[in-house]
Amino acid sequence: MAETKSVERKPAKRRRAKEVRPQEIVAAAFEEFAEKGFAATRLEDVAARAKVSKGLPYLYFKTKVELFKAVIRSVITSHFEVIRQRMETTELSTEEFLKGPFLAFIQELPGSRRAFIVRLLISEGYKHPELTRFYYENVISLGLETMRRLIDRGIERGEFKPTPLRDYPQLLVAPVLMAILWRSLFERHYHLDTNKLLATNIDLLIDAVRAPSRQNGEGDGR
Repeated sequence: MAETKSVERKPAKRRRAKEVRPQEIVAAAFEEFAEKGFAATRLEDVAARAKVSKGLPYLYFKTKVELFKAVIRSVITSHFEVIRQRMETTELSTEEFLKGPFLAFIQELPGSRRAFIVRLLISEGYKHPELTRFYYENVISLGLETMRRLIDRGIERGEFKPTPLRDYPQLLVAPVLMAILWRSLFERHYHLDTNKLLATNIDLLIDAVRAPSRQNGEGDGR
């Protein structure tokens, strides 16, 4: 009986190991990329950090590019999809959403570990267009389209007047890039309150696109 139980436990243990190992490898890769950048990271070092055999990462990820894509999916895409879903389903007014959940989301980014991916793409992306293409298709383009729909909803509800912001939603997030670069390069020389910077940008943009009836203190009757 004891032998039977032992035999039964082993396959389950192997299954758990197979499920955990890719996650552990991706987590280790995140740390390696963060410390060394893309070019200097080796899959052998990822394996050592993950405490797995040297060849195991190649079983799940055929190339370093595929491993980096897995890091983006794990660290960026999963987090990003939460705010995208909230944009699509929120019952807040567009202004309330931009000044509330959206602002909180972008304020958290410059000081997070996820910011290293942006820094890495800025410094090394020009050498690896497959990485920037993947990031654009899976993060940037989806985010821009979702922000356009949010702005369109604000216009349809009479909150916003039609403006070029609809064509250039990048203006909503452009200061995030500046905040990330500032923290990386200049923070030691001059402290910049990036939270206030991002909040000010949202305030200025909303003031610029707010519908005249809203500027005069009139509601939309909802």
